[in-house]
Amino acid sequence: MLKTLIADFRIVFERDPAARNWLEVLTCYPGLHAVVLHRFSHWVWNLGLPLIPRFISHLARFLTGIEIHPGATIGQGIFIDHGMGVVIGETAIIGDFALIYQGVTLGGTGKESGKRHPTLGDNVVVGAGAKVLGNIQLGHNVRIGAGSVVLREVPSDCTVVGVPGRIVYRAGERAEPLEHGRLPDSEAQVIRALLDRIEALEKEVQALGIRPQPLLVGAVRSKDGVHCQIKDRAIEEFLDGSGI
Repeated sequence: MLKTLIADFRIVFERDPAARNWLEVLTCYPGLHAVVLHRFSHWVWNLGLPLIPRFISHLARFLTGIEIHPGATIGQGIFIDHGMGVVIGETAIIGDFALIYQGVTLGGTGKESGKRHPTLGDNVVVGAGAKVLGNIQLGHNVRIGAGSVVLREVPSDCTVVGVPGRIVYRAGERAEPLEHGRLPDSEAQVIRALLDRIEALEKEVQALGIRPQPLLVGAVRSKDGVHCQIKDRAIEEFLDGSGI
């Protein structure tokens, strides 16, 4: 237990550049407080005592804004950054050195009994506001983008983004856990591919000597005189990442 608590304390300095000294971490980090209180409540839970572990969990929720059921199994070196609104269900299992941001839910999808919450491997990163629901398995080194909703199992070394979550990156180049800006936008990539295909088809139609009508209100004439290419400003802003 002592070794695990030391790992929980040290990981804060590795994962949070704002951590300046040990006293500040001990007194001002609700994520650390929630994990420490959970380890005590989980120990009491395993003893089979009624009420007490749930009361400790409820007290931790009141103090930190983080709700961890005492039945959840959490590995060592877990860091819950800020943590407000985090919910971890009874049968959830989290591997070692996971990084969990605020607003994350590791929950179930119904009222079924038995194992009904997710299992996370080692070194998993779950972005702010992400929801991982159901009895599913997330492999080692998985990264869940902020705001994603994951309903299916994810192999190791993958990145998941979107609603519902889609795998957009498989084993290959490794990224640092805090580099959330490098996550790709899969929807914009698909739309770009579709627009490229539409423009290619328009060029084929022009080669046949047929003059197509503009497809969108606001389409403009390009420099080479082709007036039917899609150059709508809203689409261009979307593809450039505006507002998403």
